[in-house]
Amino acid sequence: MNKFEEIVNSDVPVLVDFFATWCGPCKMMHPILEELHEKVGDKAKIIKVDIDKNEALATSLKIQSVPTLMIFKGGEMKWRASGVHSARDLEAKLDEFK
Repeated sequence: MNKFEEIVNSDVPVLVDFFATWCGPCKMMHPILEELHEKVGDKAKIIKVDIDKNEALATSLKIQSVPTLMIFKGGEMKWRASGVHSARDLEAKLDEFK
């Protein structure tokens, strides 16, 4: 099992931010995700995946635009959206999958 699969097989929700270093909206997500991490603490995991360094994973998950956000729980994708989202909206979405 690869590291990504190990992480998303968690019992707590895992928010994955698929990003690229050259992407403007992706840069906007960074402080939002830091704020979200402060709010949710250990209730959820938040990870970032650089699509240029993880092309096979991005391709397998059909990432076509960045940022793409996904929530996994128990290895299963529960939610997916592209674009910038507020910390409040992401916190509410994570709460759905506690």
